[in-house]
Amino acid sequence: MARDYYDVLGVRRDADSEEIQQAFRKLARKHHPDISKDPQSEERFKEINEAYSVLSDPKMRQRYDRFGENFRQIPEDYDERVAAGAGARGGPYGRPGGGGRVRYSTGGGQGFDDAGINFEDLFGGMFGRGAGGGGFGPVPGADQEAEIELGVVEAYRGGHRSITLAGPDGQRTYDVNIPRGVVDGQRIRLAGEGGRGSGDGPAGDLLLRVRIKPDAQFRLEGRDIHVAVPVTPWEAALGATVPVPTPTGSARVTVPAGSSSGRRLRLRGEGMPNPRGPDGDLYAEIRIMVPPELDGEERELFEKLAAVSTFDPRKPG
Repeated sequence: MARDYYDVLGVRRDADSEEIQQAFRKLARKHHPDISKDPQSEERFKEINEAYSVLSDPKMRQRYDRFGENFRQIPEDYDERVAAGAGARGGPYGRPGGGGRVRYSTGGGQGFDDAGINFEDLFGGMFGRGAGGGGFGPVPGADQEAEIELGVVEAYRGGHRSITLAGPDGQRTYDVNIPRGVVDGQRIRLAGEGGRGSGDGPAGDLLLRVRIKPDAQFRLEGRDIHVAVPVTPWEAALGATVPVPTPTGSARVTVPAGSSSGRRLRLRGEGMPNPRGPDGDLYAEIRIMVPPELDGEERELFEKLAAVSTFDPRKPG
């Protein structure tokens, strides 16, 4: 059984959106595969992203709170179906003298049995097995889910991608329009590409869950992009303007004089695009690199610096 999303993020069930975001950022930094040495970090990171993608979306969170971990399998028009079923059977408890009850609970909300609804009557009739062999008419197909793996640059830019998925009817190829700025755990909906409907009912949708592949150059935290910027000792000491790689090419940043490794330079709005709010930021992290080999003059200069400098990085304060 999947872990409860609130437990995954370590927040209360009544946590507000800010608490959820703060918990996600803290855990994402700790468990990112590029940072953590734990061999389970990648799976843990996926779990954290999955929990955040649901709990940060008010609509999805509401459905999750009500129906539990399998909330995506509950039809969007669940309440209408329950109401229609109750009305069609002459009362809230199914047809007079109805058969045995079947509890259908998804682990978080009220089941059909709790609501006083006969599951077989309510849904069986939709497929022509109801009282007198009738039915409720066309029933939409169920939504289905699959994964699509994207690189950071592809997710940043968006575009079109053809993917082939194996299904009960064999392999099918889909043309996917990737929105610009999708992030890990986000879903891309392909309308009408899910499960078949009953009768003349429309097909469900295919939901593609985005997985961002680890990247040798870029690291994502939410919508923020982190990238290492190699600089020479003299550039770090004296200050310099250096190029920084970005998903669209490169930018230039000013390294302040006296910068040490680990210092982060923020490029506001240069992270992952966000169609529903502010774009993420890009953080360029300074990494001081020394020459792997020194020629005679270089060694002489470094030795002279060592002789005259009073700087001690190991001295407290």
